[in-house]
Amino acid sequence: MATGGSQGKAAGYYQYPASYAAADEERRWWPWLVPTVLVACIAVFAAEMFVNDCLRHGSALGGGAGCVAAGLLRRFSFQPLRENPLFGPSSATLEKMGALNWAKVVHGHQGWRLISCIWLHAGLVHLVVNMLSLLFIGIRLEQQFGFVRIGVIYLISGFGGSVLSALFLRRNYISVGASGALFGLLGSMLSELIMNWTIYSNKAAAIITLLFIIAINMAIGILPHADNFAHIGGFASGFLLGFVLLARPQFGWMERSELPQTNQPPKYKLYQYVLWVAALLLLVVG
Repeated sequence: MATGGSQGKAAGYYQYPASYAAADEERRWWPWLVPTVLVACIAVFAAEMFVNDCLRHGSALGGGAGCVAAGLLRRFSFQPLRENPLFGPSSATLEKMGALNWAKVVHGHQGWRLISCIWLHAGLVHLVVNMLSLLFIGIRLEQQFGFVRIGVIYLISGFGGSVLSALFLRRNYISVGASGALFGLLGSMLSELIMNWTIYSNKAAAIITLLFIIAINMAIGILPHADNFAHIGGFASGFLLGFVLLARPQFGWMERSELPQTNQPPKYKLYQYVLWVAALLLLVVG
């Protein structure tokens, strides 16, 4: 790696001089897109519980099933755990607020549900797991690649997860959650890891983190109103988009003149990435 001054490459990752590290701390900008998405999802969940109003509408189970934490939360209390083990609203409330429903999308021409469902969550457990995962991986990705690219991946992956989910959903089943969009970020993180392999100083930690978050969210996917088809669709969308949008970290908080210089050619050509994506699509379709 050709460098100027004391800059060099060591132990398989890019190393910057001390002056760059100091400038990095001063110029690092706090990501705003990921925190905004987090606040929006929390606000939407609060709206879900407000509309749900378990004390007034009761439970679909009947039989005197009581609302959870009714004395403390009042109107915002949760449905009985036998109805919703994730501490959340009823299925009727989720459907009313825009949950993904195959019949309504196909026969009711309510295509907007493919987007609205990614802002809803089935319960408090679902929300907390998704938002912690989003913060854990989204902040780093937004810092490295900017809010535009990460925002595009998040929305398109969420849409892709909704489409695959709608294709495999049972007709009387509904689905909600940002998991498809979140898995899109995980998929893009994997493709970015593959392309920028030499930049990572601790590759094992990056892979373990990725697998750990995937495992937790796949486990959540077997619970009511969260489905793993959305996870798979979102992951595939994000993985493919990552090869296009995350080819190299942009170091947006640093001046362009301070970016490390290198005479090494790219490891792969653009057409090779295109061929990989085309091959993967053929495998999926086939």
